[in-house]
Amino acid sequence: MIGLLAVLGVIVLAGGALLPLARVPLAVAIWVQGVGVGIVGIAGAIAFFGDRVAGSGFRAGVHPGFGIDPTSGFFLIVIAVTAVPVLVYSVGYIPGVGSARIVASLGGAFLLALIGVVCARDALSFLACWELMTILPAACILIARPELEVRRAIVEYLAITHLGGTGVWIAVLVLAERGVWGGASLSAQGSGVVALVGIAALVGFGSKAGLVPLHMWLPRTHPVAPSPLSALMSGVMVKVALYGLIRIVFTWMDPAPTWLGIAVMVVGAVSAFGGILGALVQRELKRLLAYSTIENVGIVAMALGASIVLGAAGAHTWAAIAFAAALLHVLNHAVIKAVLFLSAGSIERATGEHRVDRLGGLLGRMPWTGAAFGVGILAIAGIPLLNGFASEWLILESVIHAVGSSGHAAAAVSALALAVLAATIGLALLCFVKLGGLALLGRPRSDGARNAADVGRTMRAGVVALAGGCLVLGTFPGLVLAPLLRLRSAPMPSGMGVGLWLPGTGGLPTLGLLIVIGLATTVLLGVRGRRSEPAPVWNCGQADEPALAWTSAGFSSSLLLSVRGVLPTERVLTRDAGGGVLTDVRYAQHVPNHFEAQLYQPLQRMALRLAHLARRLQSGSLQAYVAYFVAVLIVLLIFARLVGS
Repeated sequence: MIGLLAVLGVIVLAGGALLPLARVPLAVAIWVQGVGVGIVGIAGAIAFFGDRVAGSGFRAGVHPGFGIDPTSGFFLIVIAVTAVPVLVYSVGYIPGVGSARIVASLGGAFLLALIGVVCARDALSFLACWELMTILPAACILIARPELEVRRAIVEYLAITHLGGTGVWIAVLVLAERGVWGGASLSAQGSGVVALVGIAALVGFGSKAGLVPLHMWLPRTHPVAPSPLSALMSGVMVKVALYGLIRIVFTWMDPAPTWLGIAVMVVGAVSAFGGILGALVQRELKRLLAYSTIENVGIVAMALGASIVLGAAGAHTWAAIAFAAALLHVLNHAVIKAVLFLSAGSIERATGEHRVDRLGGLLGRMPWTGAAFGVGILAIAGIPLLNGFASEWLILESVIHAVGSSGHAAAAVSALALAVLAATIGLALLCFVKLGGLALLGRPRSDGARNAADVGRTMRAGVVALAGGCLVLGTFPGLVLAPLLRLRSAPMPSGMGVGLWLPGTGGLPTLGLLIVIGLATTVLLGVRGRRSEPAPVWNCGQADEPALAWTSAGFSSSLLLSVRGVLPTERVLTRDAGGGVLTDVRYAQHVPNHFEAQLYQPLQRMALRLAHLARRLQSGSLQAYVAYFVAVLIVLLIFARLVGS
């Protein structure tokens, strides 16, 4: 049944991807895509919750094969839960995009590639779907927006993901060549092969997931992508990249060595802290959300690293809890980031603005979108009873146990990771309080925000459904946590139920708290009665002018002063004077991208110098080319002779 459902869903989705090219009404084609993804998600849910397997098993040969096991089923759920509301939203959004029919068709093909990566059971199919997953969104963005700035962003995206993705090819081909992909033991291949596969997988899959330092494509690509595609890339594609890392480390490397767990935890900690610092200083809405994705992928990596460390130390129950917490955060972040990116698309379309400082007062002017956006902000900030809190709390508990359950080196790294995680969670709260306050509350800061009105029904329905998912997953996390623990052959802790409960740490009765808060809110609204009359704002005797309102820089200025050693800020003070009298003072500050300045730009200059040197070899002379060939041949013959002797 699972296999038939999956095949049916893929066929429907493929048909929906072709329909826009056949001049079928665009809305119909997108609805068909949504039905197809939904069917595939149902197949994944049956496999995940029912602990069932369908289709082919993993094989070392080159014959194409696809199948579903509980791990693949979970990621199919992630794809479906995110993609179906995104497609509902796209019914109203995509017609306003350039080359809408081609974009809709490529979007369907992109979903097929995501499903293919998760279900591929041979190395050839996996790598083919992996490359399609990389190329299709780039083509979609270029067709929708062919401007020069967009082309540059896509070139950087392709360059980073393909250079880093070399690690994916190395890891997968080594596993296939050694027979590990088909079931042979990786540990029997020797520690050198284990190290090669582990490092290659971390670099390769980490580059697509957005882990530091190969993360710069995210803040470059998301601001120029259509919002539904941003939601799929940030909510799903980076999680499918994590699927590849999880599959290699926790299926074929199990038990993974402690050093790999430490490396994953360190990379995750740097990504989480760097991502949230980057988000705090951003003033462009979608770029802020892109840096937040880097932060949350780093949090997932920290949990995976803690799971490896705990497993190597023999704390198998907490290793399974850390693994389950990582995957729960994968699902939670996919839903949260989808609602945030879709809401950002609605805000941009309604206001014509994408800078946070140009928004304001949108909760009253766009009540449906504003409310959904507010729920997403509260969830990503880790507010209790929403899904972001549930998984972050589990990850925090797991890292705490890693500190006391491992050796000296792993314990020291875990302690540092714990401090970084706590700081990251606090900074995320500051970041999204800033975003919610500036975008949703207060007075409009531009004509676009002042004249904004809510978007169409399908666009509202998509974000409201995702916001509801944030509440459901935050109230009933135990329903997902139990089968996630089963993936690591760990029993469900007694007493968990539908809420949060962990051995030795207590719990949180989420459903009971939700009922109490709901009743209290109802009573307060009834007692409050009619709305209060608005009152003027007191500004110490000054007129209430927009220039006195809080700005993005105002929220983050105190933080920037305290971390100026890590994030030095460039400040510019301009004074205008006339006739010896100061007439105007303007202040501006800018936080340069230090990764780009210190890492990417030097590498780019080096690559250009090497390309310039190589270009000299292209003289156009046939005699020179023959000489090159003879020289290479002589070198190879000498090398063969030396090796043979």
